[in-house]
Amino acid sequence: MFKQFTPYDTDITLVTKPCDIDPLDDDPNVLRAVLSCGHVAHPDSLTAYCRTLLETKQTELRCPVCKKVWSYNEIRKLAKLTAEEQQYFEETLGKHALQSLNIKNCPCCDIFIERMDSSNLCVECALCSERKGRIYDFCWQCEREWQGPQPRSDQCGNVGCANRDLELLRDCKMITLGSVRNIQCPSIRACPNCGVLIEHSGQACKMILCFECNIEFCFLCLKPTVECLKTSTHFIMCTTGVAPRQMAIP
Repeated sequence: MFKQFTPYDTDITLVTKPCDIDPLDDDPNVLRAVLSCGHVAHPDSLTAYCRTLLETKQTELRCPVCKKVWSYNEIRKLAKLTAEEQQYFEETLGKHALQSLNIKNCPCCDIFIERMDSSNLCVECALCSERKGRIYDFCWQCEREWQGPQPRSDQCGNVGCANRDLELLRDCKMITLGSVRNIQCPSIRACPNCGVLIEHSGQACKMILCFECNIEFCFLCLKPTVECLKTSTHFIMCTTGVAPRQMAIP
């Protein structure tokens, strides 16, 4: 651990309780902060967890235990973010907020462009088309000038154009849910309702609430909670088993 609290951090509520975010962070001689939601975290564990949220394109920083939203200012202070980390967090949160609105900067002229058809990666910049005297399309995914046939919903013809979300779903690590007889499942799932990526910490039960659409679903079988609970409970394995890694985003 490289960051640490000291007794001189008088404006922060400090305790020596184990970290609620990282089960391995339990040294009784280490000071940890009490977050606004009441849960406890060490600045290193908090930084690492919030980075994971940003890597999965979350637009809010939520407690993995109670799902309460933390403000960025709170995380900046309690995670003891460095200047470089603050810049990364602020730029990434802003970028994700724009993406959630289907707005991006044109890679050629840098003006904001709104994508009207979310199923088509090929987007025209009217300003660039006017300036160039020809249609200028760019790829919403790799943010380069469009190559290949269109419309396309998966990728353009540029080398290396790939859906980062699908790569995360394919390559994410496996976790063990101790609350459900140590059943293993992928650590990242796409919400079956809206498609936003959600990471499970491995703590608590198998049900998880999507912060984007507010729909609760089972992280194991991917059914809505109300459907899963017809034949199971929060702490018993689903009758249909663990759903495989998702190969498409709803």
